Amino acid sequence: MTQFDQVLQEVDGHCRERHIPMLGREKAQFLAELIEQVEPSLIVECGTAIGYSGLWIASRLQTIGKGRLITIEIDADRANEAKENFARAGLSERVDSRIGDAAEVLKVVNDGIDFLLLDNSFGAYYSSFRAIESRLLDGATVVADNVGIGASEMTDYLNLVRSRYESQTHWFEVDLPWVDRDAMEVTIYRKQR
Repeated sequence: MTQFDQVLQEVDGHCRERHIPMLGREKAQFLAELIEQVEPSLIVECGTAIGYSGLWIASRLQTIGKGRLITIEIDADRANEAKENFARAGLSERVDSRIGDAAEVLKVVNDGIDFLLLDNSFGAYYSSFRAIESRLLDGATVVADNVGIGASEMTDYLNLVRSRYESQTHWFEVDLPWVDRDAMEVTIYRKQR
């Protein structure tokens, strides 16, 4: 077992034991495949938790040999735990961990973003998307997690992306203690003309 696999397995276990939200293997593999297809230069993740999805993302960026991840977590303890997990997995050079409210932290990200993952509190998807929208590159991939279990709390976000952009819902059977079926919304962002 590689060091990465060992760390990923430990983080998976911690999330299950402590009921820390995470993608789970099924959605994480889907996300990793998207990253391989898109080959983004800059991924922004809203909602690091203890680094489960960030490990998958950074590992895929390492595999394709390009790109970096800016990951944002509001809980400082979780953000620091995630940072340790990235280091133990040998992925620190690909990850820029930031602490704070995503909608505020995103205001100081000045680079063009070609991949966005929304996985913070459901009610914050809209404000997070709006905070970074002007820095999304034309054709950027935007992935929103938990649109099955959290749809009622992110109606404003879902209405926006589904009415303006090419957007598709992907359903997954997942093996998590708190849910067995959930969805991700994948949107292709286009600059409004």
